[in-house]
Amino acid sequence: MKKLLIGNQAVACGLHDGGLGVVSSYPGTPSTEITEFLSKYDDIHSEWAPNEKVACEVAFGASLAGARSACAMKHVGLNVAADPLFTLSYTGVNGGMVICVADDPAMYSSQNEQDSRHYAIASKVPMLEPADSQEAYTFAKSAFELSEKYDTPVLLRMCTRIAHSQSIVEFSEKIEAKLKDYEKTPAKYIMMPGNAIKRHPFVEERTQKLTDLAENCMYNTVEYNSDEIGIITSGCSYLYVKEVMGDKASILKIGMPNPLPVETIKDFASKVKKLYVIEELDPIIENHVKSLGIDVVGKEKFSILGEFSQQTIAKAFDMDDKCGVSADSAIPMRPPMMCAGCPHRGMFYTLSKNKITVHGDIGCYTLGAVAPLNALDSTLCMGASISGLHGYNAARGEEAEKKSVAVIGDSTFMHSGMTGLVNVAYNATNSTVIILDNSITGMTGHQQNPTTGYNIKGEVAAKVDLEALCKALGINRVRVVDPYDLKACETAVKEELAVSEPSVIISRRPCVLLKSVKAQPSLNVDADKCKSCKRCMGLGCPAISMKDGKAKIDNTLCVGCGVCKQLCAFDAIV
Repeated sequence: MKKLLIGNQAVACGLHDGGLGVVSSYPGTPSTEITEFLSKYDDIHSEWAPNEKVACEVAFGASLAGARSACAMKHVGLNVAADPLFTLSYTGVNGGMVICVADDPAMYSSQNEQDSRHYAIASKVPMLEPADSQEAYTFAKSAFELSEKYDTPVLLRMCTRIAHSQSIVEFSEKIEAKLKDYEKTPAKYIMMPGNAIKRHPFVEERTQKLTDLAENCMYNTVEYNSDEIGIITSGCSYLYVKEVMGDKASILKIGMPNPLPVETIKDFASKVKKLYVIEELDPIIENHVKSLGIDVVGKEKFSILGEFSQQTIAKAFDMDDKCGVSADSAIPMRPPMMCAGCPHRGMFYTLSKNKITVHGDIGCYTLGAVAPLNALDSTLCMGASISGLHGYNAARGEEAEKKSVAVIGDSTFMHSGMTGLVNVAYNATNSTVIILDNSITGMTGHQQNPTTGYNIKGEVAAKVDLEALCKALGINRVRVVDPYDLKACETAVKEELAVSEPSVIISRRPCVLLKSVKAQPSLNVDADKCKSCKRCMGLGCPAISMKDGKAKIDNTLCVGCGVCKQLCAFDAIV
């Protein structure tokens, strides 16, 4: 059977057909769809975990029990899961375990251009990197066997381009993996110092065995076309090289970036006059080749920044760009913005209007940083808004406490905001935290989380009571406000900033894109009453524009939230 699949769906199919029993993940673009597709299989236990660390630990527990398991995350999520990952390298596995990580070159939806291959090297865990959907399927499926044979978790590295592009996948027979027996083995699984020090030699021996495997395996392949130019490449860069160079260059495609082969590279280099390494982001392969004493051209010709393309490769070789397609006319830029009717807009308008210093977090509400709201002062990582606010206030004192807040989403609060709030309460800064509760995990595409009351399959699940949780974490002042009510927002912010104790404001209204949310009749502008003051434009709502000197509301976008109506002093919005 053959199907046209995006890379993430191919990974999901490969994991399923490889005998997967349990998957636990936290959504993060560009990895999210892997687990969403897996949730459609009834023979797999699938779940959204509160964060990536928990997801990785759940997968380890399932592996310990004898099941084949997996977790999926984006590259910055691997930072969160790094703690269990490094020790998992020592414990090894029982049932095969695959950790899927999706990098985001060019930062389409991320705060950095992290190269996850560093984690494979540092943790001494094998990594596979597919170049298309077929390899995504094949590598994911085979990863379980690799994991069990070498007693190791396996990292499967995707990137945005492979995760979301489509190619043909030919399926193979599903493996029916039986639950392996569990045997109590303290020396293997209890990583206290006395046991862990004995496992380190095992890790080094395993790395050597995997290096030997890398010399002759299905993941690394050689294509001899020319003795003039040799190119070592991997992932989506391989496809760009093939499209641009054709049969003008010999190619060593690396599908297993850790550990890298030695003799295969030496042999390949000896058969070409000029050797290049083409890899996105950091010079992982290039540095390895240079360590072997081989002369190679890499990052001096191919950028360390962003993602590559056919045009990138053609330009580097001074070739005509025959691969690119250009639009016939200039396409106007569409700046990122919150949706019309977004519940976060009213709160951000209030904070911006009152010149509040705002420590931001990761999610849709990061868009509060852009014009015209310009509401955010910092965004670092998941949960950092609350911890950052506490540190900011601890450094600057009472004056700062009266003019600064943290904003964080409901899903992000569950991910890693709770510990920051505990710190605020325990170490006592008068910090005000605003939880922007839109009843869903928004930016990654509406995944459920522990505050929504539903699990990954849409079934009713335990629901975290945010008000009760915040009080249990040591915050006495907790209040709820409707962000569509600008007066209520301003009152809540001013009152909580004025008190001399920590407080939480829960800004609660469901995401306007949820199917359960019914739009209100759209608003209109009475041109005769409009004085062209442009105050409504200060909201940054995409439904509002100026035409012929008057405000205009696009009825196809407006959801009737009424926030703009509250700003019009002339009753022109009706």
